[in-house]
Amino acid sequence: MRKLSHYDARGRARMVDVGSKSATRRTASARVFVRMKPKVAAAIRNLKNPKGDPLETARIAGITAAKRTSEWIPLCHPLPLTHIDVLPTLCKNGVEIRTHVSASAQTGVEMEALVAAAAAALTVYDMCKALDKGIEICELFLVEKTGGKSGDYRRPGTAAQPRGKESARKARF
Repeated sequence: MRKLSHYDARGRARMVDVGSKSATRRTASARVFVRMKPKVAAAIRNLKNPKGDPLETARIAGITAAKRTSEWIPLCHPLPLTHIDVLPTLCKNGVEIRTHVSASAQTGVEMEALVAAAAAALTVYDMCKALDKGIEICELFLVEKTGGKSGDYRRPGTAAQPRGKESARKARF
């Protein structure tokens, strides 16, 4: 049986020692979808949400959460992130959130990308729950990662992470 990396010889959880690994460029992208009724999406589009703009608040929440991933996930290393991008896109039936995180580090940034997406999605829920408590957070997954010993990964069937001057208010219909 293969040895588990996050357990010591006595079977206790432990943080992996990455001290002997070289710092290399690492990137990761994640995606999540916040499904909601079209009337809730319309309220966001028309800035009629009683709590304010959930897309901008979610963007900031995702950035903040990525920087604090090691506080959320017990065995994650705190990392010096060099870039965090959180792109919420308003759709007819919800909000798609894509994240992109990068660092020059000894371990990957997949968890930072996923935590950013999760926190942003939870923030959309919090900001919109007064309009509908039936909002669902769905399909949280890693889209891609680059760098590190295990090499690059891209989830089959996913498009490249959008980068650049995307509009957070762009509606897809």
